[in-house]
Amino acid sequence: MPYQAFMLWFLLALNTALFTACGDALSKHYLRHLGTPSMVMARILGPSVIFLPVLLFWPWPELSQSFWKTIAILYPLETIAILCYMEAIRISPLSLTVPYLAFTPAFIILTGYVILGEKLSTAGTFGIFLIVCGSYFLNLSLARYGFWHPLKAIFKERGSVLMLLVAFIYAFTSVLLKVAIKHSERFFFAIFYYGFLGIFVALALTLFCRQTPWTVFKNAPKGASLVSISQAVAAVCHVWAISLAPAAYMIAVKRLSVLFGVVIGGIFFGEKAFGERLFGAILMLAGVFLIALSG
Repeated sequence: MPYQAFMLWFLLALNTALFTACGDALSKHYLRHLGTPSMVMARILGPSVIFLPVLLFWPWPELSQSFWKTIAILYPLETIAILCYMEAIRISPLSLTVPYLAFTPAFIILTGYVILGEKLSTAGTFGIFLIVCGSYFLNLSLARYGFWHPLKAIFKERGSVLMLLVAFIYAFTSVLLKVAIKHSERFFFAIFYYGFLGIFVALALTLFCRQTPWTVFKNAPKGASLVSISQAVAAVCHVWAISLAPAAYMIAVKRLSVLFGVVIGGIFFGEKAFGERLFGAILMLAGVFLIALSG
């Protein structure tokens, strides 16, 4: 890959990570008092506003029944994931929630091994080991009470458990996304998927949570607008980057949002144990990159 092309997709993926982390922080700062549905609504509408008009002019490939069936499974799973995601960062520190997204590639490898009998590579296995070690270091100070206390602490922090659930859901949606892309076209799919995902989630929130788009923008216009803009920029960078580079590499760089989230949590939210959580997040990211390179 030419140097210029590499730098372009890398910078786009880096911006995806940065604006995703900013969206998390802005949601927590401005919208958590309004509740999780409001945080979700502000987050998912930005990409829809950007991508849906594009679909009016973009050439659509022929879409099979398999494509629509996969979308019908993906959207409910994504809705559950984003609700758990926003609830996690609403109730818990960023540094004890966003790092657990690093478990997604680990879960993908493990499910491939258990369900499909795929072999574990040395690099992939060591990547999983680093992710688990990193999660231990997130609560390292608790080791003075006993070796297993840092790991037990994960399940005592509700936000950490919720984000682990998100990572587990993403392990399945990642596989389903590949299926849907096979039955369409990668660039078109990214625009379609993120465009209509916002509509689906907004309708679900309106129906089940009585949370309408204008409610959140009326109650917190500045915060909701900033969150929507940050997520729209992240989505555009994501779609552009994934059209230029292998998906595994792009997603690995995107997971730098984990590191950015810990830094933002420590600097702007004054979250405790900043050093150990930063080191833990770095270990987890190293594991993510190893898994990406092994694939």
